[in-house]
Amino acid sequence: MRNIFAGKIGILVAGGLIGLAAAFLQYAGNPANMGICVACFLRDIAGSLGLHRAAPVEYMRPEIPAFVLGSLGAALFSGEFRARAGSAPATRFFLGMCAMAGALVFLGCPWRAILRLAGGDGNALFGIAGLCVGVFIGTRFFKAGFSLGRAQQQNNTAGIMLALCCSCCCSSCAWFTRRRRLPLPPLPQPLEPFLLLPRFRPPRPALAGCCIP
Repeated sequence: MRNIFAGKIGILVAGGLIGLAAAFLQYAGNPANMGICVACFLRDIAGSLGLHRAAPVEYMRPEIPAFVLGSLGAALFSGEFRARAGSAPATRFFLGMCAMAGALVFLGCPWRAILRLAGGDGNALFGIAGLCVGVFIGTRFFKAGFSLGRAQQQNNTAGIMLALCCSCCCSSCAWFTRRRRLPLPPLPQPLEPFLLLPRFRPPRPALAGCCIP
């Protein structure tokens, strides 16, 4: 099956859909300067599992399981599902930790940087500039011969483990909420950004979330 999102038109369509989804999530209750932010969502999930104690950001985000399960479904539907694993797991973990720390210092991942810039937040320019510098430094390492090794084919069971974990997290979260009637945590207050342009902020209803103690 031909991948309709592999061409330029498909990439533009996918980017437009992500932008629309981010705007909808902002209207539905996500912070006005966020919408979609993978780093922030992972931070919130870590808080819901008790890995940190920052009350406003301790709840299970449904977006990450939706990304994982949706990607799995799309890969299975298009026949492109192939379980692979890379070498040097310790190095990959350390680099991922550094990337996560950098994203949280900036208060967002590259998606959020673009969304903040689209909303007129001038602070996003510094984040995008830092991202470009990091990518440039990474290319210097690759040209100098640095490599983490090629990805190796794995059993399909290994490929669906993350999807199973996400399904278990969502199920346990819903069970805890219904069984114990856990109160919903307060939403984080968005920071006042440096605005390049005035921005319309529609009223936003409360976002449904839950916390696993």
